[in-house]
Amino acid sequence: MNRFSPRALEYLNAIDRFGTLRKAAVRLSVDPSAISRLLSQLEQDVGMPVWERRPPHAQITPAGRELLDYYRQMQSSEEATLSRLNALQNLNQGKVSLAVGEGFIADLISQPLQNFLAEYPGIELSIEMAGASEALRLIESFQIDFAITYASTEAPFLHTHVEIDQPLNLIVPPGHPLGQSAGPVDFRETADFPSALIDRSTGMGRLISTMEEVTRTSLMPKLRTNSVSVLKNFVTSGIGISFMPSLTVHDEIEAGLIQALPIDHSIMQSAQARLVSHNQREPTLAAQTLMQYLHHNMQFLRRTM
Repeated sequence: MNRFSPRALEYLNAIDRFGTLRKAAVRLSVDPSAISRLLSQLEQDVGMPVWERRPPHAQITPAGRELLDYYRQMQSSEEATLSRLNALQNLNQGKVSLAVGEGFIADLISQPLQNFLAEYPGIELSIEMAGASEALRLIESFQIDFAITYASTEAPFLHTHVEIDQPLNLIVPPGHPLGQSAGPVDFRETADFPSALIDRSTGMGRLISTMEEVTRTSLMPKLRTNSVSVLKNFVTSGIGISFMPSLTVHDEIEAGLIQALPIDHSIMQSAQARLVSHNQREPTLAAQTLMQYLHHNMQFLRRTM
């Protein structure tokens, strides 16, 4: 229990703020005599005066100043505690919306998202599957809290929370001629083989188009699609080659169904996975918590392969 009456300290603080006992009484909607009685009791508890009537303003004594410092520290501590409690409550009730490319889905839906939802069962998630261009449009129009993008372009409205190198590699079926190379593959060599390419609205598609321009190479794909799954099946079936980060085909590599090969060019080697949000939108506590969780638990946001 507090030795000093919190109500008396509140009254003393009001006198200091508003200048006189009468003004403090008006602001607090309390009878002046009630304030006077409690302050008299406080002075008895302390054993010395805590304030003096010195028109036109009341004067707080040194003892009163000590009590006010104590009271204000107590108030500040209480406000901080309430803020933390409110934050914890919000984490149990929040909503988070995000956009991710299809290539991130397996990494996201596996352990990271399962564990997060188990730890914060009250948080409701909304996940849009979107290529890099669409994800940035959703951010710009404030339709989502954040996005995980691959090889996305820069934009003035973006704030980048995390960016990790995740090279865009050539993926081929086992035994493919390009897989016999001892070192990185020359991009121009890929034009000699049947290929499947992702839509240009995605980060991967944009990089391939850039590589075609830079190396003066024209790929003649047998298939164009906006589906990562279709690209995987195209390669695992042995029809031809494609391009993808190694982590996207991690399971297929482990199963011996796909071989991932580096491309000998800085554009492909410097591709990045990014966690981004709008720089004019402060993430909610729930969104911040999910971003930090994914940063530490998604393979795409932790390391390269």
